[in-house]
Amino acid sequence: MSIAVINGSGREGGNTEQLTRLALEGLEYKEIVLREKKILPIVDQRHSPGGFQPVEDDYDAVIQEVLAHDILVFVTPVYWYSVSGLLKNMIDRWSQSLRDTRFDFKALMAQKKAFVITAGGDNPRIKALPLIEQLKYTFDFVGMPLEGYLIGQASKPGDIQNDERALTEAAWLNGKLKKLVQG
Repeated sequence: MSIAVINGSGREGGNTEQLTRLALEGLEYKEIVLREKKILPIVDQRHSPGGFQPVEDDYDAVIQEVLAHDILVFVTPVYWYSVSGLLKNMIDRWSQSLRDTRFDFKALMAQKKAFVITAGGDNPRIKALPLIEQLKYTFDFVGMPLEGYLIGQASKPGDIQNDERALTEAAWLNGKLKKLVQG
């Protein structure tokens, strides 16, 4: 099984990325860094006679990369008690993929396993739970199970190293991912 990390962090090397590196230590994975991609906001044409028009940006290449992997790790800092705009923007474009005639998006996503890694500074083990629920409902819609999540407590750069619980849970997630990859 192959792993793709969909990195919705707006800051390079931030706490969420550090926690992700720990959780994926020793594993091969493809990282898709959304801040390095140009993904335009969705223009909702679900009910237009012609449907969605082609969009000249990086979304198609990103979604093709996502579809090529079995395990998807969604990475986002807690931004105002939700996912980052970078990640939300990419997920909003799934509406376009649901109507793409080249593939059955829902059927393909239903074959994948999802994990979420997030970190925030304002009591995230409680206040990030709506973020986890939001993603779970999104994953449920496409039939993709949420297999687990990791929430870290961190605000300033490097704070994640002080969150012993998150570090322990990152080791747990690492072991779970290794078992999945090895079959």
